[in-house]
Amino acid sequence: MNDDIIERLELRLVWLESANQELSEELYRQQREIEVLRLRLGKVQERLDEALAEAAEEHSPFDPAAERPPHY
Repeated sequence: MNDDIIERLELRLVWLESANQELSEELYRQQREIEVLRLRLGKVQERLDEALAEAAEEHSPFDPAAERPPHY
């Protein structure tokens, strides 16, 4: 093989290894971000469920007396 061909192959290999490392780091960063967002979404879902449960306890959504305007 020609030295130029070997050098080009080595340069491609170095570039591919570098690109692979960058992609691996980005994938790791995104996975961590997804985990954080899942935790936050879980907390928001819990708060929403609690708020809906409290609202259901306070009054029935189909209670006509609760639906009356204040001037009645």
